[in-house]
Amino acid sequence: MLPITNFILLSAVIFSIGAVGVFFKRNIITILLCIELMLNAANLAFVAFASYFGDSTGQLFVFIVMTVAAAEAAVGLGLVIAIFRNRETLNVDEANILKL
Repeated sequence: MLPITNFILLSAVIFSIGAVGVFFKRNIITILLCIELMLNAANLAFVAFASYFGDSTGQLFVFIVMTVAAAEAAVGLGLVIAIFRNRETLNVDEANILKL
């Protein structure tokens, strides 16, 4: 069995890749995918700690995070379609609908 540090290190690397993608990418769909990557990294950490401590609370949190991720994907893609129909671009810098 692998030690928990391997899973936490992998989770940190995946979360870091997602965070870098959110900060530096300009495409809305890519940003949403990076947010999903960050949520999956948190899920990996929850499952690793649940396995390490022998408690199922971490797995319960995974179901909650998966529900939030599904809602984020549905609402986020709906917003992406609305922005694309109005602006005909997926660039975050040009999609300034909420500005006055």
